[in-house]
Amino acid sequence: MAAGGFCKLPNGTVVVALNLPYGSAAVRVLVHAQNRARALTRLRNLGLRAIYLRGNAAPPTPDEVTAVLHHPDGLIWRTAPADNGVMVNELWHPIRALLRRSAVVQ
Repeated sequence: MAAGGFCKLPNGTVVVALNLPYGSAAVRVLVHAQNRARALTRLRNLGLRAIYLRGNAAPPTPDEVTAVLHHPDGLIWRTAPADNGVMVNELWHPIRALLRRSAVVQ
């Protein structure tokens, strides 16, 4: 389960944003896909099995949409903002970097 949201783009595709737990912190993952179901399937195919999107509580910001649209894989992540809303000044990473880190952690 994850907090997140989505936005539909003018060309009919969607950008899905999810806040996922990662160790003692959380990460914000962005996925660009044809629809919400395909976006979640992309994450599940990478091994993130318990991913669901219920509601639209935390949709992607315009800056996040721009970032994911400019990435060749259309799948990026970075540390999620703190509970007080303060954003960490961190660049976006390709999803491969997160999966490599999680393999090291396990």
